[in-house]
Amino acid sequence: MKYWINTVSKEHVLIGKRGEFVQAGHGKQAPLKRLRKDDYVIYYSPKTAFDGGEPLRAFTAVAKIKDENIYQVEMSGDFKPFRRDAAYEKCKEIKIEPLIEKLEFIKNKKSWGFKFRFGLFEINEHDFRLIHNKMKAKR
Repeated sequence: MKYWINTVSKEHVLIGKRGEFVQAGHGKQAPLKRLRKDDYVIYYSPKTAFDGGEPLRAFTAVAKIKDENIYQVEMSGDFKPFRRDAAYEKCKEIKIEPLIEKLEFIKNKKSWGFKFRFGLFEINEHDFRLIHNKMKAKR
């Protein structure tokens, strides 16, 4: 089992949550090939919307990959993204700022946002548990 962070606007996270799927890299297949059944994906949303959204800087969802299948869907004539089925957990949105100093995957605490430019990236179990426990805590 591995743990991942997927950088996606909150608007797009909600679409994936409703459809119970994970999409990465604007629908590219290659990032999804790194995921395996039972891997966890935590979503980090820098903004509320992809196009012109407000700054958010929060972890917004947690999903567990259901199987090994990657499939393609047709959203429009020129947009056919690849997806993986996922089960989303009930959790709350949490801001990243209080966790920055404790997250091991963020090496440069002053330029912490740089890591998220990679889209989908693996994190260690310590960081997953830290974020996951905060998201699962009672409100």
